[in-house]
Amino acid sequence: MSTTIPQLTTLAIELDAGVAELRLNRPERSNALNEAMWQELRIASNWADATPAVRVVVLAGAGRNFCAGIDLAMLASVAAVVADADPARSREALRRLILDLQDCLTSVERCRKPVLAAIHGACIGGAIDLVTCCDMRYAAADAQFSVREIDVGMTADVGTLQRLPKLIADGVARELAYTGRSVDAAEAARIGLVNRVFVGRDELLAGVREIARSIAGKSPLAIRGTKEMLNYGRDHSVADGLNHVATWNAAMLMSADLDEAMTAMRERRPPRFRD
Repeated sequence: MSTTIPQLTTLAIELDAGVAELRLNRPERSNALNEAMWQELRIASNWADATPAVRVVVLAGAGRNFCAGIDLAMLASVAAVVADADPARSREALRRLILDLQDCLTSVERCRKPVLAAIHGACIGGAIDLVTCCDMRYAAADAQFSVREIDVGMTADVGTLQRLPKLIADGVARELAYTGRSVDAAEAARIGLVNRVFVGRDELLAGVREIARSIAGKSPLAIRGTKEMLNYGRDHSVADGLNHVATWNAAMLMSADLDEAMTAMRERRPPRFRD
């Protein structure tokens, strides 16, 4: 399959040694999520999912901030976009719009490859929805997190309220959603929102890239299966999860990757896996 990188207007993509770096690229607007960026996040995630040469994804932001959330101009235009003489049809159009935006972000979670978020500066509103779709989150010391939807008089509707309580304590998630208060990087680490805090942006990117390269060196088939099981187990009972992994490994366990890993151990060398 071709590894041709899609040419996008709001995201920049680089691929090196199995690690695809997706960079939100509207620095003049603090990478606010405009209509094009929502759609291009799905395009980029689907590309990463379908491209064998991509083993891990790093999601970062250009400029001073990771992401300032939904572009307010897009939010202000919603009423005109869904307008209809029939109020019921207008509400149906709005529901379909919300579901589509949800899917744009869910595509990040749906990607079979691990997605590591490298967060610096502001991570606000819709950006929280985005990073909660990622497998892991890492922050620079200047990072600031806020579930800001409450401050614009709306209920967050593209994933934060569903995913955040699966990552941090329910009461803390509720506090952040009800108050909209800011959380700095140190607190984000304490409550489990981020895995690790780095001194600055350069150190953040270097550290996350090192972790990504480590993951990229593992069996791609086993990594994809592990992500499948972790996501499935989050949303199902232990019994369901055990049944699912038994079925999965009945199909996937006896693989070329297993043979290569065992051979490499015997020969005391790093394994070399197919994409």
